[in-house]
Amino acid sequence: MTARRTLALFAALCALATLVLGLLVAPYAPGTVDQWADRSASTLSPGLLNALVLPTEPYVLIPAVAVIAGICLYQRSRRDALLAVAGPFIAIALNSWALKPVFDRWKGGTLVYPSGHTVSLVAVLTVVVLLVRFKAIAVTVGALLVACAAVGMIGLGYHYLTDIVGGVCFAAAVVTALRAALSPRRAPEPSTG
Repeated sequence: MTARRTLALFAALCALATLVLGLLVAPYAPGTVDQWADRSASTLSPGLLNALVLPTEPYVLIPAVAVIAGICLYQRSRRDALLAVAGPFIAIALNSWALKPVFDRWKGGTLVYPSGHTVSLVAVLTVVVLLVRFKAIAVTVGALLVACAAVGMIGLGYHYLTDIVGGVCFAAAVVTALRAALSPRRAPEPSTG
């Protein structure tokens, strides 16, 4: 299977996970897992919780996107620079304007599924994973950042745990689908007959 097809399959599976999870949780009150996560995270201090959500804030993520795109342009990789900018933008726009209204899950007067904070962070992290050589390190650091941000968002009452999982899946789906779309197509093999 080509890398392009692998990315497309991964994107489709992540999109499906977002849809299935949303259908399972959005119309209902928070379940046992969401309530457990809320109880656990809310015991932490507000200062720590605010520090944990910093990686999800636009004033952190926008400069990160600019730096990633700048590095790609410096390396003369316009396709990667486009991915760095368009991936997060498309994921955030689709999440805010399409998915949240469709799933219609509310918390404190705000639509919360999938988590926009999470979509923003994971979209940028997915770009990084797709562009760097040391993918295992990038995935590990990214997972740690997402876990910390999740604790902060849950503890501050921004989201339920299931909103965050949906955001992870959706952001990964959009960015990997865009990467697959931007990947050069392989030329057909010449006929030997």
